[in-house]
Amino acid sequence: MKNILVLLILLITYSSFSQNDYDTKTSNYYFIRHAEKDKSDSADRNPHLTDKGHLRAQKWAEVFKNISFDAIYSTDFFRTRETALPSASKDKIELTIYNHKSLKIEKFLKETKGKNVLVVGHSNSTPSFVNSILKKNKYKEIEHSNNGNLYIVTVNSNVVTDKLLLIN
Repeated sequence: MKNILVLLILLITYSSFSQNDYDTKTSNYYFIRHAEKDKSDSADRNPHLTDKGHLRAQKWAEVFKNISFDAIYSTDFFRTRETALPSASKDKIELTIYNHKSLKIEKFLKETKGKNVLVVGHSNSTPSFVNSILKKNKYKEIEHSNNGNLYIVTVNSNVVTDKLLLIN
């Protein structure tokens, strides 16, 4: 009887540990705005990056060289995809295209739980995306001259932390 009780306690402890271990997987999210875009044609709604923008995209890959991304999300624009590609090439992963206007945040968090994820967006969508994870309106729209914000959000169980760095 004593052995059965010990076995039962071990099973409950193991079961509880396994569930808690799953619940505390840490997710790391890195959010950036696309690099400098070509503004020579104000009617162009989908411009490519400038030479300076391509250099910044390469610099982002260098900034992230010690981070192994599990996923890289980009909106479906030349400037965001071109910003994300050097980092995706480094980790040999395909871009995941997302629509920032129809993104379901709970689905995104579930699909990326326990992963390192880079998200490339825009001056308005990047802070909005971060705010939706934080569940508060902390960050405002990025100034159009600023292509160097790096938002880092960490989710561990129900604890969410964030940082904003400027990388120039």
